[in-house]
Amino acid sequence: MVIIVIGPSGCGKTTVGKILANQLGWSFYDADDFHSKENVEKMRQGTPLTDKDREPWLQGLANEIKQWNHNPGNAVLACSALKASYRQSLGVNQATVVTVYLHGEFDLLSNRLKARQGHYMNPNLLQSQIDTFEAPQNGITVSIDQSPEKMVEEIFHKLKEYQ
Repeated sequence: MVIIVIGPSGCGKTTVGKILANQLGWSFYDADDFHSKENVEKMRQGTPLTDKDREPWLQGLANEIKQWNHNPGNAVLACSALKASYRQSLGVNQATVVTVYLHGEFDLLSNRLKARQGHYMNPNLLQSQIDTFEAPQNGITVSIDQSPEKMVEEIFHKLKEYQ
């Protein structure tokens, strides 16, 4: 199984994903690490990525997910996966590839991004991510207005439905 922790920047995908993977004893991957240098530079400069920019990135992630699902072991992937079509490209089926959507209000996300240091994602891109985001119709949804540990606890409880 692969769990994809989704949502816009600042929602805690990496933090929650790492805790979740650690507690499950699974591998953790961050989709940001799979971006091309060109995409990283665009985001650093505050330029929103287009679907054309994302296409090779999504295809590469889809290939990785297939490998993770076919090799022994499981994985947690932190990935914005903003649109339903992106999640479809990644093979999300809520059986072998499950989404966990970290939901939060704009002000909380914005404050988190402003406080974050050492990340290339320009905080000015948050609005474009919010505008692009299509909330999933299924999978697990967790509010970010709680500690990462409480979020993981809630995810564990809701994951029982998928096992």
